[in-house]
Amino acid sequence: MRQEKIKQEHIIASAIDYLVAHYQEQPDLDFLARRAGYDSAYFQKLFKAHVGISPKRLCQYMAMRHARELLGRGASTLDAALDAGLSGNGRLHDLFVACEGVSPGSVQRRGGGLRIVYGFQPTETGEVMVAKTDKGVCWLGFLVDGQRDETLRRAYAHWPEAHFTHDDAAVEPEVLHIMRIWQGQGDSVQKLKLDLYGTNFQIQVWQALLKIPLGATRTYLEIGEALGRPKSSRAIGNAVGANPVSLLIPCHRVIRATGIIDNYGWGSPRKKLLLAMEILSHERSV
Repeated sequence: MRQEKIKQEHIIASAIDYLVAHYQEQPDLDFLARRAGYDSAYFQKLFKAHVGISPKRLCQYMAMRHARELLGRGASTLDAALDAGLSGNGRLHDLFVACEGVSPGSVQRRGGGLRIVYGFQPTETGEVMVAKTDKGVCWLGFLVDGQRDETLRRAYAHWPEAHFTHDDAAVEPEVLHIMRIWQGQGDSVQKLKLDLYGTNFQIQVWQALLKIPLGATRTYLEIGEALGRPKSSRAIGNAVGANPVSLLIPCHRVIRATGIIDNYGWGSPRKKLLLAMEILSHERSV
C-alpha cells in the first residue's frame, strides 16, 4: 500500500511538472493518462484526488485569459487580507515558521564549512528540491523544464563553499511539513525552522512576503508601502528574487501592478500554477 501511494505521488508530481511546461498546448486527458501508464478514467480520478480539480480545469486556470479574473479576487488592502487570512486555509505562513538561523552578517561566507543535505520529493505542486542544514531548511526549488540539473546548479551557486549530500529520504519530513504550511495547516507550536542568510533589507522583504495569505497577491508597490519604502520597487523585486525558499516564503504572490504574472525564478507557468491552486484552495475553504 505504501509503495503504491509513493508511486502515485510521483506520477501526479510528474504530471504537474509536465503541465507546467506544456499547459499552453492544453494536453488532453488521454495523452496525460497514457503518459502516466493509466486509463483515462482512473487517471482523472487519481489527479482530482490529489489536486482537487481535473487536469483540463487546472490548465484553464493557468491560461492567461483567466489570470486577471483570479488575481482580481485577491486584490484588497494588506490589512484586510491579513484579517481575512487568519482562519481556514488562509492562515499566514509566518504563524508556522521560525527564521532562527537568519544571520545577515554571514553572507560573505557563502556556505564555507557548512554541511547541507538535499533531496527531491514529489508534491501536488510538482517535484521539489529541499535542502537543510542542522539549523533548518535553507533551500526550496522546483524542476526547470522537468529536469533537476538547473535546480541543483542554483543551490550550488547560492552556497559555493558548502558540502552537499544527496539524501531524498532525509528531507521527506521537511517536505511534508512545508506542504502542510502551504495548505494553511501548519503547527504554530512546532514551527518549521529556516536557516537563511541575507541583508537586513532582504530579510524585511521576506518577512513581509510571509504575511501574504493564501489566495491573495501583492504588488511590489504594496510591499514597499508596507515596509515604509514606497519608492523601492526595484530593490524589493531584487529581494523577492533572492528568496532561497520558494513556496514557503511565497514570492510567487508578488505581481506587477498591471496584473502581469512574470518575474518568477522558477518560470511564469509555475507561478500561474501556484496562484491558481491557492485561489481554488481558498475558495473551497470559505
